[in-house]
Amino acid sequence: MSIVPVQAATLWWREITRFRRQRSVIIGSLVQPLIFWVLIGWGFRASFKPSGMPAGIDYVQYFYPGVIMLVLLFTAIFATIQTVEDRQAGFLQGVLVAPISRATVILGQALGGTTLALAQGLIFLALAPLAGIALSLSAIVTTAMMMALIAFALTSIGLTIAWRIESTRGFHLIMNSILVPIWFLSGAFFPANGAPSWLAWVMRINPLTYQMAALRKGLYLAYPAAAIGALPPFSLSIPVSIGFAIVAFAVASRVASRTSAV
Repeated sequence: MSIVPVQAATLWWREITRFRRQRSVIIGSLVQPLIFWVLIGWGFRASFKPSGMPAGIDYVQYFYPGVIMLVLLFTAIFATIQTVEDRQAGFLQGVLVAPISRATVILGQALGGTTLALAQGLIFLALAPLAGIALSLSAIVTTAMMMALIAFALTSIGLTIAWRIESTRGFHLIMNSILVPIWFLSGAFFPANGAPSWLAWVMRINPLTYQMAALRKGLYLAYPAAAIGALPPFSLSIPVSIGFAIVAFAVASRVASRTSAV
């Protein structure tokens, strides 16, 4: 069955409406990364400079793009865990017996999570001047596009897991065991060119590394004085990022198509 835009839009709006009513989730998905940025970024600012970090920027500036991705990651986790709760409440079973394709359901959920994560990321983007990053209109647009792409990929990964997990506890355990490590190994916390060779190779095959590189370069479009370091070029980062998002969505759709409605 093909994707039906109207039905996908209905599920998209449901995700947004439900998330909007949960103020504690909204606050938590934004405040927790902010705390990490303040404590780690400013705490290590004077005494910590990872090997291979670009010259001309301090650790607060370097860590800032990584925290943006962390905001997207946390929002994706909070958004997709609703799928587990939908199964427990019986709503998911009702959707699955309806005459719509599973890909339509996944698309609506993925777009809902992406919209929520992008909104949170844009709020955090307003703090760029505190990190000493000057934003131009082109930098804002490029960064927003990359945030949407990253959020879509992370949400699709979350849906892949949520459709196979029956408890929220198990979902949190799996997500923290998968997404948090690949976030650490994306160049968010330290650069690949300063890591041990075996770890650098792990980072190079991590798709989030290329999404992080594109996000970082987008942020610094208006800050040419800063040396970005040995990052993958846009010509490589963008195709890998798009391909990863497409594959993540395809896997989530396939998992959903193989999942029973009961």
